[in-house]
Amino acid sequence: MSDVDDTIRRVLEQHGRLPVSVTSLGDGDDLYRCGLSSHASVNVMLALEDAFDVEFPDSLLRRSTFESVGAIRSALATMGVVAPK
Repeated sequence: MSDVDDTIRRVLEQHGRLPVSVTSLGDGDDLYRCGLSSHASVNVMLALEDAFDVEFPDSLLRRSTFESVGAIRSALATMGVVAPK
């Protein structure tokens, strides 16, 4: 697992308020089906912005951006923060 994935998962663990451990989730698992609420997704977004020193553009402020660990990684790659996987 990369440092980026570790950071994403740490942010989800701390701010996602998920009823399951983030370590039990695969990269493609739907975080909303696992219990991520809309309110918690905003907290996750803000924490990701702090962790990666970025600001999500309006074009990425949609549910699908935060749907999975993989989707978050892809969004960060789109923003040039990380290399695509």
